[in-house]
Amino acid sequence: MADLSINFAGIKSPNPFWLASAPPSNSGAQIHRAFEHGWGGAVWKTIGPPVLNVSNRYGAWHYGANKMLAINNVELISDRPVDVNLREIREVKRAWPDRAVVVSAMVESKPEAWHTIVRQIEDTGADGIELNYGCPHGMSERGMGSAVGQVPEYCERITNWVASVAKIPVIVKLTPNITNIVLPAHAALQGGADALSLINTVNSIIAVDLDTFELVPSIGGKGGHGGYAGPAVKPIALAMLAALGSDPTVSGSGKPISGMGGIGTWRDAAEFLLLGAGSLQVCTAAMHYGFRIIEDLCDGLSNWMDSKGFTDIDAIRGKSLHRVSAFQNFDLSFRAVARINPERCIKCNLCYVACNDTAHQCIDQIPNSDRPQPTVREQDCVGCRLCYNVCPVENCIEMVQEPSGRTSVTWAEIGQSEPAVTEDWEAMQRYRSAHGIEIH
Repeated sequence: MADLSINFAGIKSPNPFWLASAPPSNSGAQIHRAFEHGWGGAVWKTIGPPVLNVSNRYGAWHYGANKMLAINNVELISDRPVDVNLREIREVKRAWPDRAVVVSAMVESKPEAWHTIVRQIEDTGADGIELNYGCPHGMSERGMGSAVGQVPEYCERITNWVASVAKIPVIVKLTPNITNIVLPAHAALQGGADALSLINTVNSIIAVDLDTFELVPSIGGKGGHGGYAGPAVKPIALAMLAALGSDPTVSGSGKPISGMGGIGTWRDAAEFLLLGAGSLQVCTAAMHYGFRIIEDLCDGLSNWMDSKGFTDIDAIRGKSLHRVSAFQNFDLSFRAVARINPERCIKCNLCYVACNDTAHQCIDQIPNSDRPQPTVREQDCVGCRLCYNVCPVENCIEMVQEPSGRTSVTWAEIGQSEPAVTEDWEAMQRYRSAHGIEIH
């Protein structure tokens, strides 16, 4: 079987699945239970000066019969005394020496405060410290959390305060609430971070109650922005992970990245690994289904690795990064068309309606003995893939690559030399005319 063990910036664990810093890692009792089920590690819920948390702190986005496609929270850092957390961290690490125990921390922006918390964490025997630069609510209003992660200068400065005294690996947790995730990543590495982790939660308001007109969740009639997490944020997390993995400074540093944001299945885990993650943090899925999901995560990932011939996690890590490209490098001569398998088609007509109303009007309804059969006019199909996405039947619609008869050409090539191949240029001219695009 595939070897799932990892060495993340010197932190070892028997598998890459760690509980993220969040409610599931709030106490020693919880983490003991998680480790009994087989989790490879845990990032302790952020410790610092104890706070007062509110009731009705979680909201959720449900869609149809699907519960908790996303969760929104207005919970702050640990409301338990620092000394209690430190004692339990020490007990957990003593009981589970083979598991990764990383401690998330957040204190006021003073070097002496950070130096103190670092030394306290190290005294517990913890394997690493994660700097929480991502919390978008409550703590950010106090100049902490995302207020640090959104300003590269602050990110570098505080990281340097920690790295200058820390004897254990320092992981910087980045906020997604920023235009360019690469900038704070550079700052963290410049400040001496041993690793990065992302993403923290996305700033959001989850809903408004249409009966009471209150925000969801409502705290005594009031509500506000909170942190958005769960399956719905996975595409955002993957994009930001790929941005770091594709950046020469980050990738060239050799510093690993812990990926999180919507991981709930082994398939999600594999995607994060393929885009460069070295460890995987899970929160919402554990809150939804409990700690036993680790069995499916490990078994599924291991079986998939065996089927693909991967012997260990390092063999997967970053294997898809070379496929990440800027739009200007996409091949404009590539052509794909949709084909509908009439034997699998249930004639629901979702593809016809979607194409006819909102795409390129290239699906016809051919009279049939019972109901009309949707059929693609391939000469008019532009390969937008909308019909493929709305079809409820697996493998009913296939996107088939068609020979274009043209030499490969990209927007970048058109901009640099006009044009290398006459027929390509004529095709681009027709495209420009049809879409009102100027090409210089």
